[in-house]
Amino acid sequence: MAKTFITERDIEDMARRGEMSLTVCDDVVLTELAFEKAQRLGVSLLQPHQLPPSAPIRPYLSQPVETKIPCTKCSEPAGPTEEELRQRIRDAVKVKLGNQIDADLLETIITRVLNNVGVK
Repeated sequence: MAKTFITERDIEDMARRGEMSLTVCDDVVLTELAFEKAQRLGVSLLQPHQLPPSAPIRPYLSQPVETKIPCTKCSEPAGPTEEELRQRIRDAVKVKLGNQIDADLLETIITRVLNNVGVK
């Protein structure tokens, strides 16, 4: 199915006609200027998220992380320790990139990702 592109002018025309809402779905592409114009003119954008069109949707950063409760009945550990996890990530990056990445930068990235997924 073809996508419909909505521009700033389309939003202005809608507001003039008294249409004060627009349903934005996968088949509707809203330009950045159209998004801003809709906000200024009070046109409601009915969409699954309230981000501007150019903003990436990254659910892995915005959704809360479920914390797992370790099993007290099992004798097995709940999962790898933080250091084991860090080492696995380092090894995987080394396999993919070799020595092309700065070690300090890699540690910063690993720390940020682990903090974002709830591993402290």
